[in-house]
Amino acid sequence: MAAALLALAGALSWGIGDFFGGLASRRLHVLTVLALSQAVGLAGLLLWVALAGDDFPGVTQLAPAAAAGVAGAVGLAALYRGMALGAMGIVAPISAASPVVPLTVDAAKGIVPSTVQWVGIAIVLTGIVVISHERTPAAGTRVAAGAGLALVAALGFGLFIVGIDAGADESAPWAVVAARSTSVTLAVVAALLATAPLRAPRPLLPVVAAVGVFDAGANVLIAFAVTLGAAGVVGVLSALYPVATVVLARLVLSERLDPWRRAGAVLALGGAALVAAG
Repeated sequence: MAAALLALAGALSWGIGDFFGGLASRRLHVLTVLALSQAVGLAGLLLWVALAGDDFPGVTQLAPAAAAGVAGAVGLAALYRGMALGAMGIVAPISAASPVVPLTVDAAKGIVPSTVQWVGIAIVLTGIVVISHERTPAAGTRVAAGAGLALVAALGFGLFIVGIDAGADESAPWAVVAARSTSVTLAVVAALLATAPLRAPRPLLPVVAAVGVFDAGANVLIAFAVTLGAAGVVGVLSALYPVATVVLARLVLSERLDPWRRAGAVLALGGAALVAAG
């Protein structure tokens, strides 16, 4: 129960952070948003690890968490860019396919999902296919803008769960710091190579800071959740983050989804809930 509650709290925090990330990426270069927000989160995490007082586990023990940071950064970059190109209410639910990765890894370790969970996975994938296509009077059905990037995000987020699960066994605080350190480094290097500015206009600073705060908070919650429960189940519950993103997009941006895509979103999120229940 504790793992489930932590995973759900992480989903809420991720969903809010992703909304702000998508919002900021419509005004700033996606690498600018990623680099600055990740740096903000790292500052808070370093303070947390200092207060926690855990001994440094060692480079080898934290290597999976560092790799998780790379996967998470790639996933966030793809998600933010996808939400800048397309509707948040489409892109965010597609990225909820991420639990397929930790569930597959769990199965390889002998932690096999139940029949109900496999049904849920099938429903999630069906919902993703439905919501990733949009219908237009002129062109019929076509792949929605940002759908491909959302699938990249799903892969990145799934690998993040796997890596943070492996790295958090010795110390959850150090695992999250290791992941965030590599993601900040990757984001800054990518921004420099792309000549993206490493500063934001003052009016957008609170939005960028909010991205970092909520994303880092989610990482902390997920890191503790995987120490208490199976990574696959935590991955499924944390993948409910699009609910917060979609609700905020509806309330703040007045985004609307046609009945076809609403049905797809219900399938994707309902399937995720079924996996958790199983």
